[in-house]
Amino acid sequence: MTDEPAGSGNKIVVMKCLLLTALICVPVLFAQNPNALIPGPGAFVDSPEVHADGRVTFRLRAPEVSSVTVQGEFAAAPLAMTKDDKGVWSVTTGPIAPEIYNYNFVIDGVRTIDVNNPRVKSGSTPNTIQSILEVRGDKPAFYDGRPVPHGSVDERWYESKSLHSLRRIRVYLPPGYDGNQTRYPVLYLLHGANLDENAWVRLGHANLILDNLLAEGKSRPFIVVMPFGYGIPPGEASRGGAAANMDAFRRDLTGDVIPYVDAKYRTLADRDHRGIAGLSMGGGQSLTIGLNRLDLFSYVIGMSAGIRNTDGWQAFSKFAAEPQAANAKLRLLWIGCGTADSLYKPNQEFSQFLSQHGIHHEFHSSGGAHTFMVWRHYLNDVAPLLFR
Repeated sequence: MTDEPAGSGNKIVVMKCLLLTALICVPVLFAQNPNALIPGPGAFVDSPEVHADGRVTFRLRAPEVSSVTVQGEFAAAPLAMTKDDKGVWSVTTGPIAPEIYNYNFVIDGVRTIDVNNPRVKSGSTPNTIQSILEVRGDKPAFYDGRPVPHGSVDERWYESKSLHSLRRIRVYLPPGYDGNQTRYPVLYLLHGANLDENAWVRLGHANLILDNLLAEGKSRPFIVVMPFGYGIPPGEASRGGAAANMDAFRRDLTGDVIPYVDAKYRTLADRDHRGIAGLSMGGGQSLTIGLNRLDLFSYVIGMSAGIRNTDGWQAFSKFAAEPQAANAKLRLLWIGCGTADSLYKPNQEFSQFLSQHGIHHEFHSSGGAHTFMVWRHYLNDVAPLLFR
């Protein structure tokens, strides 16, 4: 289902094609030998190859380059690859625990994707680009597709009056949505910096996680709206500052996205049935927008939230000054962060700030770094707590 007017997606389609071309070609152009990786007969090799025991072999046919390493979430340090007499570089590592990982090759100092692997992580900026490795276990993971009833994921275009632009959201509808007239709660689920509105489905498997929870009777059905989290274009947001981007996105979310969703879908359009959650940049947006708009949200979740105590938590001063009113309105305030994440300390400090002001909340400290390996688990943990 889509509201895209005729011709409005052409520019985006062209941009995606250009980006895909750049993913493969740009690093090659800057290699010491520009012809070293041009595919020819027999150029492609099996990479990554996941063995039955969980070991993984990475390969690259590049006879004219001098060095190749693998950098990935599965290794504490880069893995050096060795070249055979046919010009194929390889390294075997592991066994690696079942999970979904991101990785890159570094070829003569140039960071690039694994050109033999079609699974690529991308987002709204080039520094997001990585190859994807999935190591499967003996049984399906909580984020895997299973033979259960599945919801759908809409693509919707809307006119943002606050930002004077055409924008897109992705909308997860639970199984059975089209077969009844039930109204549903809504969770606004935000992505992180350098990503886009596709991230929670493509990388987070949010739809599959929710399908599985529903099939197991662990969660109640609700709609999930995934907007584009940049009010200012990503390339300009860093120059304009995080505060300016936050304000622009807040205006779009509260003034355009929420009214649009309530008009187009069968929602329970009140604060008691509306939540906001996000990771990294989106986690900071969720906390900042959600806690300052308790007239709109009663569930607020921050995952590895991009927050810093640079001003004595001034952005939350009004909210914290009325703890009784806040506690009466909040049905859930949930904050989680991995101990290996650079944002762990500020998230922990924010939890302490909330405790000092008597704000009821849950703080979850887990293993892991700044990665979807953590955020998939968080969504799986928090979804059963929503709209009970």
